[in-house]
Amino acid sequence: MAAEDRLVTAATREEDLDGETSLRPSRLDEFPGQDRVKENLLIAIEAARKREEPLDHQLFYGPPGLGKTTLANILAKEMGVAVRTTSGPAIERPGDLAAILTNLKPHDFLFIDEVHRLSRAVEEILYPAMEDFALDLVIGKGPGARSVRLSMPRFTLIGATTRYAMVSAPLRDRFGAVYRLDFYNPTELAIIVARSATILKVDLPAEAAEEIARRSRGTPRIANRLLRRVRDYAEVRNNGAVTLLATQEALDLVEVDGIGLDDIDRALLRCIIEKFEGGPVGLDTIAAAISEDADTIEDVYEPFLLQCGFLQRTPRGRVATASAYNHLGIPLPANTGRGQPSLWEELDAE
Repeated sequence: MAAEDRLVTAATREEDLDGETSLRPSRLDEFPGQDRVKENLLIAIEAARKREEPLDHQLFYGPPGLGKTTLANILAKEMGVAVRTTSGPAIERPGDLAAILTNLKPHDFLFIDEVHRLSRAVEEILYPAMEDFALDLVIGKGPGARSVRLSMPRFTLIGATTRYAMVSAPLRDRFGAVYRLDFYNPTELAIIVARSATILKVDLPAEAAEEIARRSRGTPRIANRLLRRVRDYAEVRNNGAVTLLATQEALDLVEVDGIGLDDIDRALLRCIIEKFEGGPVGLDTIAAAISEDADTIEDVYEPFLLQCGFLQRTPRGRVATASAYNHLGIPLPANTGRGQPSLWEELDAE
């Protein structure tokens, strides 16, 4: 199963795009969670307003689906300016970026998603634009080539990335503030699910919202997607009534278990445990065994399994922990040295 086809992947699918947009908050006070980030952003916004200056360049990083794009749009609205949205892979040539930058108005926002995928040539154009609000262009070729510097309006660049380490050091250093977005706790996700249910006109009991939140892998985008699947199930199988039982049945039907693992997550853990005696086993070997791409395993599947304490990365390879055995109901072999079950076992027991 491809990563984009998984129900619990945080990547946006086209069929959900309109729904995702409508469910996004438009003000910081409507944005649950990420309290430290919000407090710093409120201070930055207020300071920029008082000085009548553009907001400093901001970089958001963290796993997908946590609200980086939403925060960029909220900041633009809070500052009362327009935002131009693009992505790193979409800017193929320096001229593409130059065209975007020259069309910005004073204090406007430029939001670049997947900023780590900008090419080196494009980054070279971006450096003086971020620091000096100028474009350095080379006109002509060969001995007759000359450099021209064009002034441009003061703007704010908002970058977003899921792979902070792949953002080049010169680019990172030019951002005025860098914020990591963390996974949400179940209480915060329940608030998000309840708000989304109101927008979708779904009568959602508090216990059903909590159940969805508990299975959403700490990610609002996944929570909203599961909410829509629960709504569909209730409409077809329960006369439109969303109850706790209907919610549990809907989530079980799409094979999302009590803490958010789906069939691919469980297949990966079973592969390590049953085929390779719990590990250690190399990433490429796992990829071949479950017919999946190694990068997809590392970027999509592993982060949540590591967060749950079900998987360990060691110099010799991946190792399944005691918590993974317990979660899957597989007896733990004697003298494995897998350690103690994680705190996620408490959620699993519920």
